[in-house]
Amino acid sequence: MSIFQKAIPAKKPRTTNSQKIAYAYAAVLVILILSQLFTFDDFIRLIESFWLPGGMSGAHLLGSSIIACELLALPFLLRIDLSRLMRIICMVLSWLVPLIWFGLSLWVNLTVNAISNIGFLGSLVQLAPGWWAVLVCVALGILSAWASWGLWPGKRK
Repeated sequence: MSIFQKAIPAKKPRTTNSQKIAYAYAAVLVILILSQLFTFDDFIRLIESFWLPGGMSGAHLLGSSIIACELLALPFLLRIDLSRLMRIICMVLSWLVPLIWFGLSLWVNLTVNAISNIGFLGSLVQLAPGWWAVLVCVALGILSAWASWGLWPGKRK
């Protein structure tokens, strides 16, 4: 089955704006990845401090999953040659990044934990939690949707 084996070039973007949006979203993800990986041990402890269901092991799984999703979304956004299946997986992971951060931001805002950092930039930069973080996640979701629309890997009409 060629869906698993053959890397094919990405289709031409629908508009030049959608390609620029994809590059902008990729740049944001690179900044998030780098800042989270520079302080990975502290990032995991920060996720633990959110008191999420699942405890310490859940925090480790979630922290590493966030970074993996951010990293694996980049090949789709940068239009690297991939198999069709991998392109779709990378596109879906680009949707999961804002969804995970949206859920974490809502959790932090709706619980009564005394948390001093939301964790977007790991523990490298202290960003106080608040409703602005939820709006940032919505903005990331809009960027993700726009990039996915412009770089859609399926058949177009």
